[in-house]
Amino acid sequence: MSQPPAPTEDLLLSVRNLQVTFRGDESLVYAVKNISFDLEQGQTIGIVGESGSGKSATALAIMGLLGESGKITNGEVLFRPRGEVPIDLVRVSPQKMLKYRGDRMAMIFQEPMTSLNPLFTCGYQVIEAICLHQQVSEQEAKIRTIQLFDEVQLPNPEQLIERYPHELSGGQLQRVMIAMAISCNPQLIIADEPTTALDVTVQATILKLLKKIQRSREMSMIFITHDLGILAEIADKAIVMNLGEAVETGSTEAIFKSPQHPYTKGLIACRPQPDRQLRLLPTVSDFMEIQNGQMVEKELNPSYLEVMSSEEISSRLIELQQQDPILSVQNLRIEFPIRSILGLKKRYFVAVNNISFDVYRGETLGLVGESGCGKTTTGRAILGLTNGLMGSVKFEGQEISQLKGTALQNLRADLQVIFQDPYGSLNPRMSVGDAIAEPLVVHSHQDRFQRYRKDSARKERVAYLLERVGLPKSAMRRYPHEFSGGQRQRICIARALALNPKLIIADEPVSALDVSVQAQVLNLLKELQAEFGLTYIFISHDLSVVKFMSDRIMVMNKGEIVELDTAESIYTNPQQPYTQKLINAIPKAIA
Repeated sequence: MSQPPAPTEDLLLSVRNLQVTFRGDESLVYAVKNISFDLEQGQTIGIVGESGSGKSATALAIMGLLGESGKITNGEVLFRPRGEVPIDLVRVSPQKMLKYRGDRMAMIFQEPMTSLNPLFTCGYQVIEAICLHQQVSEQEAKIRTIQLFDEVQLPNPEQLIERYPHELSGGQLQRVMIAMAISCNPQLIIADEPTTALDVTVQATILKLLKKIQRSREMSMIFITHDLGILAEIADKAIVMNLGEAVETGSTEAIFKSPQHPYTKGLIACRPQPDRQLRLLPTVSDFMEIQNGQMVEKELNPSYLEVMSSEEISSRLIELQQQDPILSVQNLRIEFPIRSILGLKKRYFVAVNNISFDVYRGETLGLVGESGCGKTTTGRAILGLTNGLMGSVKFEGQEISQLKGTALQNLRADLQVIFQDPYGSLNPRMSVGDAIAEPLVVHSHQDRFQRYRKDSARKERVAYLLERVGLPKSAMRRYPHEFSGGQRQRICIARALALNPKLIIADEPVSALDVSVQAQVLNLLKELQAEFGLTYIFISHDLSVVKFMSDRIMVMNKGEIVELDTAESIYTNPQQPYTQKLINAIPKAIA
């Protein structure tokens, strides 16, 4: 890469040949390798790449937050606050760095719940930040905090400053973090994956809010993400990172219209494109490979460019619906009691409100909606994991809500689930082989699984499943922490397949994954569906992902079905304003 131009008066930050290392078990790990870039006053630079690309390590190095295991081994980070002498943040003392951090520079982290102290109110934590860096009274800091909460569009800011983090939604917590970041009017904001865990509609409002605040306060911003589609919404300039290196730099528009590096091409292509129905999603590895330590471009397999025609889609739907439904839900209603206060009459929260739908054998029904819409509660009811439901849930004509004990356990062999968090779904003390084999042990009392009473038969089954999800047989002896997020989700898929189920509920199975790993997992789920004749209920808040996976889509809001139609019709001709809002929230670069 060529060196950035010489510094000018418009530059706020100049990074030159930055190199960051971390202490590994046996040797140093080079997380950032000689990266250079300039950030101008009022400009937004986006840094994009997969997990491990070095983007967050770059941000932490700038902020002086690498910790004991991380070290800047080369380069300089010149910070030029208005009216002050430029300072090299690499060589500044920890005491002076503390003065800059939070005052002239601030950071918004990915997970707001872990960034805020659960023991203190949200308002107190912002007030504390103001008092730390500015010579103001606590009362004046409180007034400023209320003003900040209003600026970031939090409802009832006078009341919200007294709330604790667990009492706010994810989107509200991220607004609190933004308020804290801008509380001392910094000139530089670093936003590290600030929308990854949020619904697409909340994501869109947070991006819009960040742009508005940046312009009104004339701040510069470094925005870090793994999704190029999000980057196109907010960044003026983009830096694409892979394996610690900046492989491509330029204006965001130029990178989208004419990507030069195969890695960039792969990142753009692997995101589902809701305006066309691809058979399979391309992945980064389809565009490039590593040869002798160098990235080499590959010719893309034409099969990844195949688009399903409208006739094919219609024919498949007709074929699916000619048979009886494998699952039938009628007038399902689920209520949760709200704790009574002072002996008042007990009240109930209606999570699912009188919904009805069918799912056909071999179909993928997508459930989409924002957090709290009732989609996960519906999935739990189908699995028999919810008490007190009203209505009917029939699987192959058998009423699930009436089953208990052994009868329900036997039925669950045909009903499996893939959860959002693969690490939380696996026992850290249980080897991967034992985790996948566990359902075979639990259900070995059934005649159809009695062959798995033998340890050798279970090991053979586990080895086959691991191979089928793209992992080596040797993985069965290892533990969950030894795998990446995408690999752990493959393990969870293998576990769900262990009993040859008929229906799998996939609850946000890719929302925590990089877009390239997400594409691999989505392709795998489609391939397995064709091979094993699986039926899916695919739950997600991301309509572009649901569109790629689904034959039909059911849109839910506030416990009710807003719209239920074919995936193509939902996207091209949405009938309800709520569905239109979800579609409009998809980043325009990929819509």
